[in-house]
Amino acid sequence: MKRCGGRWGAGSGGEKSFLPRRSQRKAAENAEEISDGEYTGYFVSTYPFSAIDHVQLAMPPGSEDRARAFYGKLLGMREVPKPAELAKRAGCWFGCGPVQIHLGVEADFRPARKAHPALRCFDYDGLVNRLKASGVEVDEDASIPGVRRCHIADPFGNRIELIRE
Repeated sequence: MKRCGGRWGAGSGGEKSFLPRRSQRKAAENAEEISDGEYTGYFVSTYPFSAIDHVQLAMPPGSEDRARAFYGKLLGMREVPKPAELAKRAGCWFGCGPVQIHLGVEADFRPARKAHPALRCFDYDGLVNRLKASGVEVDEDASIPGVRRCHIADPFGNRIELIRE
């Protein structure tokens, strides 16, 4: 199984960015003066967002090891160290290239059974086979013509959609 390495690149203002270098250059080229001529470093385009930075899911207290086993070992994501101030709150973060899933702890936890992240997969068949072999229920869904996808649940019952790239 190939694990995700994900590398940060420098953004146009020196900040960390998961944008490909070509997208970073394009963002810098599109930078404009806004708010009464003051340059803010924020680029203005036909849309205000460039990507989703992360998706936050919840889990019950004390479940970090189960999260690491599922998101880290089974899905092949790498754990992303949380900043010291946020690490005090428990939970854990995982990343794979530009995809990040943050798991936060909720005392009165209820799984997200409808709202969900949808993850595009390079090796969809390999991942689905690995999930099935590990006892994860995989619900194939052919309701969108031409799209191969399924739904699974993490160990806490949170719904996740997998889509073949």
